[in-house]
Amino acid sequence: MLQANEIETAETRSGEEILARYRAAGHVTVPDVFPPEMMRTAIADAMAWSDDFLAAMTPEKRAWYVDGAAAPGPASGAAQAAVLRKLDNPHVHRPAFGALAAHPPLVAQVEALIGRGVSVYFSQIFFKPPHGGGPKPVHQDNFYFGPADPDGMVTAWVALEDADLENGCLHYAEGSHLAGVVPHEAPAERPFDLQIPAELAARRAMTPAPVPAGGVSFHHGGTWHQSADNASNRWRRACALHYVRNGNAFETPALPYDHSLVVKITG
Repeated sequence: MLQANEIETAETRSGEEILARYRAAGHVTVPDVFPPEMMRTAIADAMAWSDDFLAAMTPEKRAWYVDGAAAPGPASGAAQAAVLRKLDNPHVHRPAFGALAAHPPLVAQVEALIGRGVSVYFSQIFFKPPHGGGPKPVHQDNFYFGPADPDGMVTAWVALEDADLENGCLHYAEGSHLAGVVPHEAPAERPFDLQIPAELAARRAMTPAPVPAGGVSFHHGGTWHQSADNASNRWRRACALHYVRNGNAFETPALPYDHSLVVKITG
């Protein structure tokens, strides 16, 4: 379950302390950014979208989107054959997640970290079902996105429900953003799964960052991070919103991104 001392520390930080923590460690957790009803609405919408997406999915998309883990069925508890790993750009495609992206307390915190005037460049919903949800190896978002200004981009990882050690919370390498971006590689069978080589990643200790439902883990695009399997009987659903300061852009991305889906949040 969540580590109480981590949440208590985050709750008592001032704005200056949050910024100082972010700049030094490359990440910071802020609880109670969203009310519970917004998280319940987002989860319901994510699962409805997941059902529709799975029903219409082509075989070519399975490797990219399907995790392959089993999850309880909606009524009988039987295992489903396919569980989505993620869905892309909910801030554009789903009004409930557009509302999350524009939520004033979240936007205020984003602007405190990277400056006034921000846009969402890309977003994702991550699904980790009970006793499933494969691990995400150590990586840096800035390798994927290639922003012109590395410090002008931040990932806001929104915990739609409690994320803890048991169900696969994020882990960070403290201060790793200060060393810049390192080369990534990908398994031949998963060319989209870019990651820091295992022998290099092993040199850094990874610190868990539990987040309560409605809280947000903010991390710099250069911060090394990963997540593990969900070993619990609970879901671990989350939404990652990738904000850039206006005037910044994904100039040298490792994967293609649709710039028509950029949404300006504040001017």
